Amino acid sequence: MSVPTYDQFIEPILRFLATKPDGAIARDAHEAAAKMLQLTEAQREDLIASGQATYKNRSGWAHDRLKRAGLSSSAKRGYWKLTDAGVQYAKEHAFPLSAKDVEHLAIGYMNVKLKVAPDAEPLDDQPNVEPDLASATESPDDRLERALKELRDATAADLLDNLLQVSPNRFEVIVLDVLHRLGYGASRNDLQRVGGSGDAGIDGIISLDKLGLEKVYVQAKRWQNTVGRPELQAFYGALAGQKAKRGVFITTSGFTAHAVDFAKSVDGIVLVDGTRLVHLMMDHEVGVTSRLLRLPTLDRDYFDEE
Repeated sequence: MSVPTYDQFIEPILRFLATKPDGAIARDAHEAAAKMLQLTEAQREDLIASGQATYKNRSGWAHDRLKRAGLSSSAKRGYWKLTDAGVQYAKEHAFPLSAKDVEHLAIGYMNVKLKVAPDAEPLDDQPNVEPDLASATESPDDRLERALKELRDATAADLLDNLLQVSPNRFEVIVLDVLHRLGYGASRNDLQRVGGSGDAGIDGIISLDKLGLEKVYVQAKRWQNTVGRPELQAFYGALAGQKAKRGVFITTSGFTAHAVDFAKSVDGIVLVDGTRLVHLMMDHEVGVTSRLLRLPTLDRDYFDEE
């Protein structure tokens, strides 16, 4: 018997977390769901291509859907906890959930974006594509493209959760790692962290040449609140104090419209919000790993007769 599909894990995860007001580690949630679904030993030993247990992968996707619905959260790394809305939802929806409720949780929130403050100005165009549920009419390539986007969106959300949980010092190191992967600095040693008390608004310095004549100054804010114009003006003042021409302001949150307008009105400041940051991390494999999928495609030239 095959492992149940991920939608069948949604209610077990919800009910288990409802019994844990302070949250629970993901491993315990996996096991509780497996027990509630009465998985056999063979089902528990079934693996996906990456080597992860299938039931753990599917319970993880079930929790992803609860997170997108605003019913759960990753309180800290590897730790799941229902939100107030999730606790209320579990109380108001008697066991078992109707098939319609499960379908809504599994499908209705697939395109929910990363959490951003309502006053944050998007830095990149994010086209809103409504989910096409008529998958039977989609080609395998279309379904694959949709699945890859879904995987990328889920990883982006997990990355942002983890960035918000690291220490400010660690966040500054991560930011410099990202900038180095983008090609700044001949070596990692050319990127120096200087954050701390009395940093005058500068958290990192990048030497673009070996003599250190050309530098980029970095401000890294591990914030949940939106960055406004005053913070950008203070950073610009810190750059002027260093007689610097270039600066990068990076945050886990977003920037207000006034902050974005200010950055555009001066020379040499680049803004990176949480959405842009996690996509840069995925594109350049900082804090993530990629797995190679072997997809056979017919080589038509091979069959051409000379």
